[in-house]
Amino acid sequence: MSKVLMKGNEAVAEAAVLGGCRYFFGYPITPQNEIPEYLAKRLPEVGGTFLQAESEISAINMVFGAAGSGARVMTSSSGPGISLKQEGISYISGAELPCVIVNMVRGGPGLGNIGPAQSDYFQATKGGGHGDYRLIVFGPASVQELVDLTIEAFELADRYRNPVMILGDGILGQMMEPVEFKVKEIRKGPEKPWAATGAKGRARNLITSLYIVPEELEEHCRKLKEKYDRIAAVEKRHESYFADDTEIVLAAYGTTARICKAVVDQARDEGIRAGLIRPVTLWPFPDEPYYKAAEHADAFLTVEMSNGQMVEDVRLSVNGRKPVHFLGRTGGIVPTKAEIYAEVKKIVEGGVR
Repeated sequence: MSKVLMKGNEAVAEAAVLGGCRYFFGYPITPQNEIPEYLAKRLPEVGGTFLQAESEISAINMVFGAAGSGARVMTSSSGPGISLKQEGISYISGAELPCVIVNMVRGGPGLGNIGPAQSDYFQATKGGGHGDYRLIVFGPASVQELVDLTIEAFELADRYRNPVMILGDGILGQMMEPVEFKVKEIRKGPEKPWAATGAKGRARNLITSLYIVPEELEEHCRKLKEKYDRIAAVEKRHESYFADDTEIVLAAYGTTARICKAVVDQARDEGIRAGLIRPVTLWPFPDEPYYKAAEHADAFLTVEMSNGQMVEDVRLSVNGRKPVHFLGRTGGIVPTKAEIYAEVKKIVEGGVR
């Protein structure tokens, strides 16, 4: 299979088409603008529809409508835009509708800047909107993973009738890497007998997240919780990199994990038994590998482009068995290999407890 050099945002867009996406609703914001730009041309070529909404709020409610009709649909944005979509994301989750949401994270809070960041982790994994709901969240670390996980996101969204988020960052969206599109034919989604397609010779389908009677809402929330438990039981994914015999385990995802791999290589070359455990699913979070690593590791170091968000899940996973340290950069600044390695040396040599 041949590879093609593509920018991350454009690769996501092509992957969405191959994954069966036929509708895209969005509103421009840097650093993800190449996604709607690409789909504005590409979707009509396959009989799909691209529409630039008048706002992010409009876009996410259009996603609700298309998903409710059984279509495979996607939207994309970055920090402030994803914030505006939160009410709609809660509605979509409550109505159990499948869709894919891409967030190429930029610096925040507020308008922040257009530099890369990982400071939307809480928003993505803990539920940025109201009520008890969960998104399946992928944290890709390469343009190839952006492709593969975007295609898979449509499958999981339909399988669980749940939104799936691709949580990238400004670097992944803008970088160019060789990618292979392993799906050669455009996928079609499964039959959706629950969809609101017009009651033609059948009972009507009602799609809603409104349950006025308390007991009915509680029953609905219980059903959602059971679904989330099923997802957590089978969909946790991670990558281990020299993590079986470590004295220190690095925890990182996305772009930061790429840098941490280089740190692990340098540490190993200099006699430090370092390793990396990279979550691929940010929710459900792969807690077991961290808990198991605490049997032999002396310490953990979580590295993020934030003030410390995923580190909370790492600490919960380790469950107090070993110290979990943190190194973060914000403002669109990417932590360097040198500063991460210096922190690793300090921890190993006992300078930080």
